[in-house]
Amino acid sequence: MINVTSHWTESKIEPDSVATPGSRPFNLLRWYSWLSLILISAVALVLGAVSAHFVVNESIERDLMLSAQFVRAVAEAEIRHSVLPETLTMGDLVDLRRLTGSDLPLDVVNDVRDEFLDHITHLPDALLANIYAADRSVIWSTNPDLIGHQSEANGSLDEAFSSKGRVGSTYFHVSAENHHEEQQFIRHPRTFFIENYIPLLDLNGDVAIVVEIYKEPNDLVARIKRGMWLIASTTIIGAATLYLGLFWIVRRASLVLAYQQQKLVENETYVAMGEMSSAIAHSLRNPLATIRSSAELALELDQEPAKKNINDIISQVDRMSAWVRELLQTSRPMSSRVRPVELVPVIEEALSACQLQLQTFRIDVDFVPQDQPLVLAHRVLLSQVLNSVLSNAIEAMPHGGVLQLKMDTDTAAGKLVLSISDTGNGMSHQQRTMAFKPFFTTKQGGLGVGLVTVKRIMERFGGKVSLSSYEQRGTTINLEFSLAQGS
Repeated sequence: MINVTSHWTESKIEPDSVATPGSRPFNLLRWYSWLSLILISAVALVLGAVSAHFVVNESIERDLMLSAQFVRAVAEAEIRHSVLPETLTMGDLVDLRRLTGSDLPLDVVNDVRDEFLDHITHLPDALLANIYAADRSVIWSTNPDLIGHQSEANGSLDEAFSSKGRVGSTYFHVSAENHHEEQQFIRHPRTFFIENYIPLLDLNGDVAIVVEIYKEPNDLVARIKRGMWLIASTTIIGAATLYLGLFWIVRRASLVLAYQQQKLVENETYVAMGEMSSAIAHSLRNPLATIRSSAELALELDQEPAKKNINDIISQVDRMSAWVRELLQTSRPMSSRVRPVELVPVIEEALSACQLQLQTFRIDVDFVPQDQPLVLAHRVLLSQVLNSVLSNAIEAMPHGGVLQLKMDTDTAAGKLVLSISDTGNGMSHQQRTMAFKPFFTTKQGGLGVGLVTVKRIMERFGGKVSLSSYEQRGTTINLEFSLAQGS
């Protein structure tokens, strides 16, 4: 239906890029995708690592406090339930050297001491238990081979003796690098173990002995693994959700920006087209009128041989005058307000206006009027739209054909689509792409502003226009209107 050619070129606007003079287009969506992915991944990794470190340290700290409370509670209970003086502490009883010269009953002392050490021996998940005296020597151990061993260069042990009762803990993964001489476990850990230092004070508030306990807390390890898995999964899900949410927002924003930029370019094109059209049209109207008047006068005075040439002059002047009117109409602002319009009578008027052309080109019209809801439009501008589309369809079928008009109403969506189809030669892919661009035409003597005007008017109505066409199979123009409320 629409013949399209042009000497104009127009750059395509990417939906998420902004070009600046002398530089490559800035692709907002691509930059955001990579940069936000890197930043969110880095933040997620840091937060995950910090959270995992916190969970592990807090879990081990809690286990250490429970072990220390148990050891100290057992020590106090054994002293309290014995007949020994309350001035004694478990540190005095475990390190018998501190009782030298006292007249305490040794059998009672040994019973209390053995009861305490038996509790230490049977601590849950214990791999090894050592008790150090103030001179850093092992005075008791669940591994008898270590008794009497003198610890050297053990910073953790020194810190425990100088801590005034504060407990300390360190955790290790099983490896040769983490092996110390005092770690002569009776049962070797699988992957993970904890070293606890629990100081026991004397009555003066000084550290009498330090209980060193190596543990493989299987339940704690299982809880830590579950905590790590939970942290990892929630961090990944949270980061992915944040990334996808922001990606969706930025993509929407980039599409809006691209649409606004495209509309700005189109508006600038319309402005330029209007200014140029007005200038050309106003400049040509008076000369054309003068030429036509002169030709009519010559037609009355001249003889028969010149009449054909004079008639040609008049017809070409009329043709140019039609172009002038079309240019002025295209450049005129569309300020008319839309209102409910009955579509069928306007279609019938447009077909009636084209009746002579339809008969001349032997074109059959396939249109069955049906009652339809009112649409939002302006009657005069709607007539202009239909006249332009029907004129193009008729010109696309110079050897006859079928012109079909069909209406399809979607009440739920509030839309009505008028499809106008012809059986002409159709258009190529390139022609379809450029059909709504200003000044594109393959019509000999055409201006290429018809469909541009149709598009502007339909957008003014709050509707839209679309085109489908195939070579040698004809063209269909779809005019989509919004239904009037209450219709």
